[in-house]
Amino acid sequence: MKDNFQYNDHHLKLLQLLEENPQLSQRDASDVLGLSLGKVNYILKAFLDKGLIKMNNFRNHKNKLAYTYLLTPQGIEEKARMTLHFYEIKKREYEALRAEVEKLGESVEGLG
Repeated sequence: MKDNFQYNDHHLKLLQLLEENPQLSQRDASDVLGLSLGKVNYILKAFLDKGLIKMNNFRNHKNKLAYTYLLTPQGIEEKARMTLHFYEIKKREYEALRAEVEKLGESVEGLG
């Protein structure tokens, strides 16, 4: 992953999905996250390059090669950091939205 690579909520959600279901296919992850298959593949490669996940291959019941994606200890730490980071962002967004709703409520009360 490039040094200027910025994590976003899709990265956190993908790590969460992989932790819950290590055998999730890239296509299924793409569907769940609403991302293109290429984007999911790009993020997974970046996670592999950073050492956040390891990938094991196996043969599934349809005689096709499939993969499991396992979070490494570094990946678990990074997921925790991302979780805290995005929690703080969402908390600030929530507080700003709550203040805006209260202000609008006061305006509506003034009209009635």
